[in-house]
Amino acid sequence: AIIIIIQPIISIIIAIRNHNTKKSMGGEIKHKILVLSGKGGVGKSTVSSQLALTLVEEGHKVGLLDVDLCGPSIPRIIGLQGREVKRSAQGWHPVYPDNSKQLAVMSIGFLLGNPDDAVVWRGPKKNAMIKQFVEDVLWEDLDYLIVDTPPGTSDEHISIIESLKDQGIDGAVVVTTPQALSLNDVRKEISFCRKVGVPILGIIENMSGFVCPHCQDCTNIFSSEGGKLLSEELNIPFLGKIPIDPSLTQVEETGESGGKFLSKFPNSQTLKAIQLFVKKLGESKK
Repeated sequence: AIIIIIQPIISIIIAIRNHNTKKSMGGEIKHKILVLSGKGGVGKSTVSSQLALTLVEEGHKVGLLDVDLCGPSIPRIIGLQGREVKRSAQGWHPVYPDNSKQLAVMSIGFLLGNPDDAVVWRGPKKNAMIKQFVEDVLWEDLDYLIVDTPPGTSDEHISIIESLKDQGIDGAVVVTTPQALSLNDVRKEISFCRKVGVPILGIIENMSGFVCPHCQDCTNIFSSEGGKLLSEELNIPFLGKIPIDPSLTQVEETGESGGKFLSKFPNSQTLKAIQLFVKKLGESKK
């Protein structure tokens, strides 16, 4: 089950490497990746957080920016609920899960007095907040900035693209579920990316089957292969599938181990298989 989950994350990492370095936001940020979807509830925050955490496990310095202003999930997934953003004369300091500062996180969730408070803002105020996240946060030097976006093709998406475009956006990872309804909305997201000139790094199919917590078999309770078929039709790389896994849900719901799925299963034989897989993958790129 863990192999099924981690493999597409590694595929995303492969898809976004070997791009030009750009200077921005208080430090050098080598790669900037948007995680998009045309529909809500398909797991963009799961993909964003697990991508960021996997990159950290590989030894990279990573920033995770949550621009889903009305539904910020990242603080809970990473286990940072209740933490506050520190401000100085230079700007806002992101929240770090630990003293290593390998992962830096910024979300409007850190600015709310109560996590249940609704953000009731019109477009201009949302745009100003996103611009502030980009320009006023002291990210320092990063290897990757992963941006978790809200669903759709609205003000937030235009704002983040306009704020980052001059500094260079590597591209977007588009998240879908296998069902036709989700795929229809993803087509609109792909059209949006092409209209605004954001490269599409690939499609990832989330909630692709259910992993039984007892026998570890994966059953397709919805459907399967929808994301793969769409990627083939539109000539976009397919980055893999992530099933519904109760273990992953538990880690993210509770923020255990800082949301690190791998850290929760350190003695797993499957983990050893993943490590071997990643090693061979690295050797094949040389």
